[in-house]
Amino acid sequence: MVYQRIQSRSDISSAILGESLTFPTSKKVVKNRFLKAALTEKLVKWSPGNIDTGVPNNDIINIYQKWGNGGFGMILTGNIQIDENHLESPGNMIIEEHLDSEERRKMFKKLAEAGKSGGGLMIVQLSHAGRQTPYSVNKTPYSCSEIKLSATPKPWLTFGNPIALTKNEIKTKIIDKFGYAAKFCYDCGFDGVEIHSAHGYLLAQFLSNTTNKRDDEYGGSIENKMRIIVEIYDEIRKKVPKEKGFVVGIKINSVEFQNEGLQTDEVVEVAKKLDEIGFDFIELSGGTYEKWIMETPANSTREGYFEIFAKSIKENIKNTKVYLTGGFRTVEGMVSSIQFGATDGIGLGRPITAEPDLPLKILNNKVNSAPINLLNPKGYAITNLCSGSQMIQMSKKPLKECNNDPCYEIMDTSNPEVVEKYSKKVDSFFKELMTKFNNGDPIDGLLHVDFKEL
Repeated sequence: MVYQRIQSRSDISSAILGESLTFPTSKKVVKNRFLKAALTEKLVKWSPGNIDTGVPNNDIINIYQKWGNGGFGMILTGNIQIDENHLESPGNMIIEEHLDSEERRKMFKKLAEAGKSGGGLMIVQLSHAGRQTPYSVNKTPYSCSEIKLSATPKPWLTFGNPIALTKNEIKTKIIDKFGYAAKFCYDCGFDGVEIHSAHGYLLAQFLSNTTNKRDDEYGGSIENKMRIIVEIYDEIRKKVPKEKGFVVGIKINSVEFQNEGLQTDEVVEVAKKLDEIGFDFIELSGGTYEKWIMETPANSTREGYFEIFAKSIKENIKNTKVYLTGGFRTVEGMVSSIQFGATDGIGLGRPITAEPDLPLKILNNKVNSAPINLLNPKGYAITNLCSGSQMIQMSKKPLKECNNDPCYEIMDTSNPEVVEKYSKKVDSFFKELMTKFNNGDPIDGLLHVDFKEL
């Protein structure tokens, strides 16, 4: 039971949010405009070099059963890695050819079934962390150039000295692996893949002037910097032709907020090319580890963090559908963004760890906004940590053991008493985290909190 919700107008119809979209290349139909955005789960076994590393487990499947029945038109997994040595974090799921096994395929098939259980499309976000691989995972990760990641807002996150990929390695260690992973996803029953090219991960490193200092055909002009993405798309379509109805989308930054970072006029050129070659959808977000923008700018009058940037991108796209992720909390804001011309679809992240069936409630006219999160004044790092804790609570039981209620035993951060108790646990957690960091131990950054303790 939600204690309190964000104030919002109640006279705004949600009907437009329930409209279906048809993707231009795969011709797949998504039943409504809601997208469950990618949220890193970090809940599977990490055992480097072993066949069972990165295999989905029942905890992950329990989570996606709940989102699968939450009213989403399309559901994205958290970032699933194509290389076990280049993770976003220990605990990521992994798809890599030398780790293939009957058990891995069985569990990925169960994951696909869980996400599709309510009639939405289930899409795997495929990623390679590049230089943003934690030091505890890889001391010398691959990147497009040898530019080390500087300090981040999370002091326990440190990174090694990157090695620039050769042209041959770009083909064998990146392009081929994305192609293999996409075919694996198709074989396991997923509806498609999203290529993660945002938030400073490897493909974003190729796109950005901050990190791409190459002087070959993968550097310099925008056309060259996005060449790797075009070649990945071609490889995926070679493995899974469009006639199979397999969706291929991409996530890119609308802006990076850095002096040398990707600017919106450059993103427009990238998006026009992505549209031209046949991507089904583009999900727009923003920011990097070095400049993480996940709070609404003080002078903004719009709910979505990146709406102004997204509008200038979308108006240059002819066929590819656009999703915008970041900041949406009310029906009024969501509908306004679509009518403003910034997006076709609405991506939701942190609000749907608090309320996994928020889209269903909106479409059934039961609510017109997300729950208030009283942790918001503490900043993105804390609300992000909170979402991880809520996902752990979602993972504890399958939906059938939760009275078919996706929100069963998830802490309500609109309740001041709950927030006070959780905040005390956060303080202790960060002290333990720094102890782990100082000892050189791997860190997943998850705070496990039993619902009954709150």
